Amino acid sequence: MLQFHHFTTWKINLKISAIIPTFNRENFISKSIKSIKNQSYLIDEIIIVDDGSTDNTQKILKNIKNIRIVKTKNLGVSHARNIGIKEAKNEWIAFLDSDDLWLENKIENQVLFHKLNPNILFSHTEEKWLRNGKTIKYPKSLTKPSGDCFLQNISTCKIATSSVILNKSIFKDIGYFDEKLKVCEDYDLWLRISYKYNMGLIKEEQIVKIAGHTQLSASIFAIDRYHIYSLQKFLNSKYKIEVKNEIIKKCNILVKGAIKHENKEIFDTYSKMIKDMQS
Repeated sequence: MLQFHHFTTWKINLKISAIIPTFNRENFISKSIKSIKNQSYLIDEIIIVDDGSTDNTQKILKNIKNIRIVKTKNLGVSHARNIGIKEAKNEWIAFLDSDDLWLENKIENQVLFHKLNPNILFSHTEEKWLRNGKTIKYPKSLTKPSGDCFLQNISTCKIATSSVILNKSIFKDIGYFDEKLKVCEDYDLWLRISYKYNMGLIKEEQIVKIAGHTQLSASIFAIDRYHIYSLQKFLNSKYKIEVKNEIIKKCNILVKGAIKHENKEIFDTYSKMIKDMQS
């Protein structure tokens, strides 16, 4: 357990803007906001970006005090988060998905970490998964990366967006969430960040992810297509060999799936990509 005996003597004054993108999460949004307001370390600004909800989200939000509400057309989570980042008044940004929760000391832990490690501008945490009120284990393939960890991040998305806080200067350097991506936008951004920046990790569960309801990524066919799109950005990088090998691996998975599901387009596209990569 992390200890904070000297916390009050640090005069910690990082001001943080929390950003929640939401789309038709009327059954979750109030609890998510409450988990921000219940933090042991005060969040200076809460921005809710409603990505064109058609349920009762707006009615619910109007009854919640001390939040900023930004309403947009339904342009996807990348666009919603980017709007929130650009609207944020503070230099430190925290994210929370509208179907996740923060534990009470989450931000306090990360603020202390960054005060002790001022050269690290990005941190994330371990997470807890719940289904029907019971804790479930997540696979070892999602073991959390830290430090100089680009290669640890290429296989799959291992960082929960809801666990992240980072300095806004990172966006000015490497860009925002890629709005061409409707899914895997987090995987894409973590690759770009971990290529240039060390990542801090709080090795305790600080967020709760609720399993068992419909999630966008679970409904997407052949999701490795989006991973490959992101990996291609690094084909001329210092890790080009490792990246090329990972792309070939993912292409093979897609080709096998295409054979099983008799999808000629996927088969032709990624069979050709394998040949191109190996030539």
